[in-house]
Amino acid sequence: QELLADIDEETVDFIPNYDDSLREPVVLPSRLPNLLVNGSSGIAVGMATNIPPHNLREVVDGLVILLESPDCTVDELMRVIHGPDFPTGAYICGRKGIEEAYRTGRGILRLRGRAVSERDQHGGKERIVVTEIPYQVIKARLVEKIADLVRAKKLDAVTDIRDESDRSGTRIVLELRRDAVPDAVLAQLYAHTPLQSTFGVIFLALVQNQPRVLNLKELLSIFIDHRREVVYRRTTFELRKAKERAHILEGLRKAIDQIDRVVQLIRAAASPEAARDALVQRLDLSEAQAQAILDMRLQRLTGLERKKIVDEYKETIQQIERLTGILASEQRLREVIRQELLELREQYGDERQTEIVGEVGEISIEDMIAEEDMVVTVSHTDYIKRNPISLY
Repeated sequence: QELLADIDEETVDFIPNYDDSLREPVVLPSRLPNLLVNGSSGIAVGMATNIPPHNLREVVDGLVILLESPDCTVDELMRVIHGPDFPTGAYICGRKGIEEAYRTGRGILRLRGRAVSERDQHGGKERIVVTEIPYQVIKARLVEKIADLVRAKKLDAVTDIRDESDRSGTRIVLELRRDAVPDAVLAQLYAHTPLQSTFGVIFLALVQNQPRVLNLKELLSIFIDHRREVVYRRTTFELRKAKERAHILEGLRKAIDQIDRVVQLIRAAASPEAARDALVQRLDLSEAQAQAILDMRLQRLTGLERKKIVDEYKETIQQIERLTGILASEQRLREVIRQELLELREQYGDERQTEIVGEVGEISIEDMIAEEDMVVTVSHTDYIKRNPISLY
């Protein structure tokens, strides 16, 4: 609905569709900064776009800063737009990829699923529970990949896999051997499965029908320019309609003030056309005003209805003054855009789903080995052997 808001108020241009049977908008008027909030992904000839989704509240806060301070920097915008916000939650590891994407239009994000270790109340064994997975990772394939690793003895610490997901959210349970160390198993999952993945950001979009790679400020600025044009055209449309209505109300007021003469002219006319012509000539009305008088119902002549016409006329004049003021002032135009964005934030905004955490290093072989106390023995012939204390 917000993408189509005000589309019937001449806010955007229309062109013929593919077979010239209908007319379609060149672009949607869109109150919502859809390109950033919902993201986009696509491949064309020789170029691709991969825009991650963002949090609506953060994007609106960034737009408000840009409206108030057009000269602000990308770094100032990043204080409120912290990074992409994926609907699947999970983690973004490190800010380097985010900052690079926002400054240059390209960057690589490292995503990690959210997993916790739990202890079984009855058996006392540990288990790993995955509650959020990286964006665009298919849950069934993740479970299948883990099962393949278990069968191949690369994840021998896992004894069972269950998908307990329901409408309340994702829940993949991995039962572990009694002597398994959850952190070591988790490190193996990050290394060998899509539980850790990357997202290559490319902020490529069409600007005036030209593909361009944009930084964060350019993306927001172009949306503000779009909203400025839409609001200006909408205000112009509303002003025209208000002036047309005021013109009709002026005619109705004039008719009510001289109602006896109006009735006399209408009764004496041979046809509706003749009555309209007589009203135009004798009362100095336009054709539109004369037609509105002819269409007027008799109940409009009561005292209450006459007061309504006068009150509506006063309100319409005030509306004309307000709309004229918006068109005459760039500051007031920007204030209208700002107010509509804040209403959008209030109505649809929600908390961030994806948590941004510190940079994580490459997973080494040592990370995948369970930490436990060992006994190292050396024989007389210099053979070295290690055994867990429990086995020794």
